[in-house]
Amino acid sequence: MTNTEPVTPTPTAPAAQTLADLRRVTNEMWPADTAESWDRVGLVTGRDAAPLRKVLLAVDAVAATVDEALAWEADALITHHPLLLRGIHTVAEDTAKGALLASLIRGGCALIAAHTNADQPAGGVSDVIARRLGLVGAVPIVPHPADPEIGIGRVGKLSAPETLRAFAERVALAMPSTVSGVRVAGDPDRLVQAIALLGGAGDSLLDNPAVRGADVYLTSDLRHHPAQEALELYAVAGGPALIDVAHWASESLWLEGAAAVLATRLPGVEFRVSTLRTDPWSFSVGARPSDAPGAE
Repeated sequence: MTNTEPVTPTPTAPAAQTLADLRRVTNEMWPADTAESWDRVGLVTGRDAAPLRKVLLAVDAVAATVDEALAWEADALITHHPLLLRGIHTVAEDTAKGALLASLIRGGCALIAAHTNADQPAGGVSDVIARRLGLVGAVPIVPHPADPEIGIGRVGKLSAPETLRAFAERVALAMPSTVSGVRVAGDPDRLVQAIALLGGAGDSLLDNPAVRGADVYLTSDLRHHPAQEALELYAVAGGPALIDVAHWASESLWLEGAAAVLATRLPGVEFRVSTLRTDPWSFSVGARPSDAPGAE
């Protein structure tokens, strides 16, 4: 007698992934050729044939995040900031970078950097900030020459004007808390709507026309002299209020979305975002409002 009962197919397990698959997908999401010419992105250490089961994402490749990756037995660590951005001449283990590389190699954990190539696309660092703040019609401040839809920074509008103080409070709610918080230069009662922003250090764009035409420029690591000179110029020729947030905070918002997309592209691999705050500052004392005009 022939058995005519239907046969239920056995579910096919996802194919085993390797580091080569992670390199391919990260380059598709954040092409290396869109990085700035001075940048150093992509694979720092690792072997293409190595199995890939767990990947940790973090802003910084520092001892704390490397230890976190190794304790979790991650096969790869993806960081925003490159470990080897500037030239080094030794990887001796009595140097900070040499010790980190040795730990990663001994622990079988690869390291990949996605820096300015991850700043540029939809879902990139600045794009995520613009979405979190509710900007409408956000476009790059500096479009990429090969594709104007992507680029550095974002400039867009709030759906309705609000005071600078209200917008700064919106920023504070969107960002993870840090010791330095949100610093503001401008009249707290000024109405603002056009917002320019750049995740990470952004004083190089203080004189950009898109920034000059905005009501607020939000970025990180604003140094004393560039910020002061810009404000003096803006007082004469017009320009935005300035909002300065912690570098780590502005770039950390990108990680969750990046991990979620990677998980859909590489089934069977577990992706986790580091819970560590690698902002370098531990505490502050003596902070009080400025006595500058317009401050409280």
